[in-house]
Amino acid sequence: MIFVVRHAEKAPDGNDPALTKAGRQRARDLATLLLAEGIEFVYSTDFARTRDTATPLAEQLGLQLTLYDWDQMDALAAELRTPGRRSLVVGHSDTTPELVGLLGGEPGTAIDESGEYDRLYVVRIELDGTVTTDLRRYGKPHSP
Repeated sequence: MIFVVRHAEKAPDGNDPALTKAGRQRARDLATLLLAEGIEFVYSTDFARTRDTATPLAEQLGLQLTLYDWDQMDALAAELRTPGRRSLVVGHSDTTPELVGLLGGEPGTAIDESGEYDRLYVVRIELDGTVTTDLRRYGKPHSP
């Protein structure tokens, strides 16, 4: 099972902004939600906002963050397809649906860049190759 999320709320300035107070809370909410899911690997791009979204869960589980290159999404998707593996992947508004699609899942509509931080994809890849996607929400709801 693969859990795929966009990073939490970020500060509006800079090339590599940190999470806001609301973003730090959302990252904690994500960790609480996924703590009992048997996550074995936590992936993040090498940006403060993605690392800081992934870190609370990784720390609680005693896992190291695995950094991935957002320009190498095909390679990441291939790695994630390992049967029985449970992973969290933290990405961006454009890479999150892209990865879901590369895994064979249903990415749905584009993520609202201006404020949609509550989307959580759960992608299941069965041994026979069947892929199902469950789109959930977590933390404070997005209201466009």
